[in-house]
Order: sequence, then structure tokens, then C-alpha cells
Amino acid sequence: MIDLLTITNSPEQAAQCDQLAGMRIFVDLERNGKAARQAGRNTFISTHQLDDVGRVRAVVKSARLMVRVNPFDLKNAASSKAEIDAVIAQGADLLMLPMFVNAAELTGFADAVGGRLPFVPLLETAGALQSLEAWIDTPGIDEVFVGLNDLHLSLGCSFMFEPLLQGHVDTVAAAARQRGLRFGFGGIARMDEGLLPGRCILGEHLRLGSQAVILSRTFNRVSSISDTGRGEASFEDAVRELRSVEHELLRRHPKEVESDRLKVAGLIRQQAAIHQKAVA
Repeated sequence: MIDLLTITNSPEQAAQCDQLAGMRIFVDLERNGKAARQAGRNTFISTHQLDDVGRVRAVVKSARLMVRVNPFDLKNAASSKAEIDAVIAQGADLLMLPMFVNAAELTGFADAVGGRLPFVPLLETAGALQSLEAWIDTPGIDEVFVGLNDLHLSLGCSFMFEPLLQGHVDTVAAAARQRGLRFGFGGIARMDEGLLPGRCILGEHLRLGSQAVILSRTFNRVSSISDTGRGEASFEDAVRELRSVEHELLRRHPKEVESDRLKVAGLIRQQAAIHQKAVA
């Protein structure tokens, strides 16, 4: 069962997710440099605060609570360590490090954590991809997660899923698998929604042995009673549908897996061409 990561600072939503199997709650404290990096794009900048970690921790009993901190600052390691210490004190189960570019940053982060919690390197820069073999054996890593949004920008791609088409995600998955590490990537929409339908993306997760995916903002939408009356699925129903499709796709024959991979590749090429034309 793939972990479904829900980004929220709402105790109510966290408690709702905690009732479902295979969920991970994700509080996002990353701010530094993000607004400038994603300027002009339809992306979400989190407004989560440190105190949200403790508020969510108080209601989460079964799911793991992961917190994304700010990039590690080698020039001001004491400040970065202070943030790490504060997040651990609030009750996080797992830390995520974003926007690192080399092994030195990951080593500094691991030293600051000091073995108190496992952590997840978020591979989302060209430098992190190029130096993969230099940092993937860092003690304390629980899972390697590929962040397609920033990675595709760092690689100069026009569409978020192009690193999947180019084989970079396959490379990271293989490296993690060789070391017995968990692996995950990207985000996913509801099964029949999105520029790449969730069903297609889920098939790629299963092909690569992924164990984690972030639920998109549209997936996480809360439906009203009137919406469900018009056929709009509730969040719980959308999760149940994903799990049903997950079981279905796990039964695919290898030829079906390859056929689905080629279909996704075609969809990515199509979207990349559209995005390139739009910015030309």
C-alpha cells in the first residue's frame, strides 16, 4: 500500500486522514527562497507555522507525521539546527529536507538531526540528481522522494512530469531499491482528473516500486453535501477509489505495465509540447 501524503496544518483534516489506512500527514514549513523560485507559476506557498506541528501531533494517532523544514544553511548551521530541534520538540516522526544540491548539505543536515529521527531527502535540484551516488548512503535516510515541480524547473523542462519521461525517476528508484530504502515521487490527482490522470500516474508508481505520493490540492478538496449529491466524490471516497485502482493495477501482466508506461510517455510528450508552445 502506497503512503498517501496529505499536506495540511488543519487538525480536523489530519484527524480525518488518520482514520484511513496508509496515510501520512505532511506539515510544510519551507519558506526560504520558494516565492522567488516559483514566481509566476500556479504553485502553492505554504503558510504553515511551527506551532501547527504540535497542533496536528495532538490528533494524529496512527499515521506518521512528516515535517518539511527549510533548506539546510551550511553557512548558518546553528540556525538550521535550531529549526530542526524545534520541530522535533513539537513531535514530528519524520523530517524532510528540500532543495539541497550536494552531499555536504545532506551531511550537515544529518549531523544536526543527530540520529533522533529518520529523514527524507527531497531530490528537486539538478545538483542533487547529479550527486545522487555521493549522498544516498548518508546514515539516517528513511526514504528518497523526488519533487518533480522544482526538479523539472532545475532541469530546464517545460512540463512537471518530464523527468519521469527522461528516466531520471527510474534512476533514483533503482538506487533506492538497491539500498533497501523507501522511494516516492511527485503528486497525484483523483483517478480520472489531471493533465495526467491519477490512474496513469498511479500505474507508474507501482511500476517503479514507489511507496509514497503527495495528494494534490484538488485531490484534497473537501466536498459539501450538495456536491456529493451531484455526484462529487468525498475525500474518503476518492481515497477508496485510489485504493481500488491500486489493487487493480497491481494485478497487471508485464506487457500491460509496459503498454501503460508507453501511454504515459506519450501523454507527457504531448503536454510538454503544449507547455513549450505556450511559453514560446
